[in-house]
Amino acid sequence: MKRTFKFPFFILIFLLLTSAGYHRFYTAIYQINYVPQKKMLQITTRIFDDDLNEALKKQYSKRTFIGSEKGTPEDIVLMKKYLSDKFKLIVNGQLKSMEFLSQENENNVLICYFRIKDISKINSLKIENSILTELYPEQQNIIQFNNAGEKKSLLLTSSTKYGMLK
Repeated sequence: MKRTFKFPFFILIFLLLTSAGYHRFYTAIYQINYVPQKKMLQITTRIFDDDLNEALKKQYSKRTFIGSEKGTPEDIVLMKKYLSDKFKLIVNGQLKSMEFLSQENENNVLICYFRIKDISKINSLKIENSILTELYPEQQNIIQFNNAGEKKSLLLTSSTKYGMLK
């Protein structure tokens, strides 16, 4: 009796554990640092490159190779356009343009570096982020903000695309 119970139980456990490996997490991380000495916001994004390529394909009907050796300058132009359309920072009530600095790829994660200059003080920061939410409704965009040592975080999703930090 015990033997017949153990076999189906172990089969069930095996199936549950192996199917968990196929579940994907749709998460991206955005680090925003305010550097008062430089009057600048420094922004770092971390997005899975395969998810970003899928979003670019859907948005622009063109296959891209961001994060791979096949990537082209046109791919970078599309990526910058997509990111600027989907990720916006409104500082003290004014929409600010992010200046793209560079990118690198680390273990299938695309890391992009941006900055916004000429910000003498931050009274409020509204963040709009809908990156990848049109493709993956379960996408979570985690925003980490550091203002002179004071840290705050936001979780933005397909249902909550913006948040305010004061």
